[in-house]
Amino acid sequence: MFGAEWCRDCRRTKAQLDELGVAYTYVDLEAEPAAAEVAKEISGRTNIPVVVYPDATHHVEPSNADVEAKLKELALI
Repeated sequence: MFGAEWCRDCRRTKAQLDELGVAYTYVDLEAEPAAAEVAKEISGRTNIPVVVYPDATHHVEPSNADVEAKLKELALI
């Protein structure tokens, strides 16, 4: 997951993943500004969060329902 602490959607998605007990790597774009280009290459957009899944698909600014549905599809929850 690519995000930043100032981003409300990022904090929400991060909290959801934590609550669901899903292991993930968090890339803090404030601490690693160059990673913003990587997130943009993945999503084609500058919006965050960018959530990248094990099947190489991704969501940009997903709702909790979107994240949960994808995690269920991948049998991660």
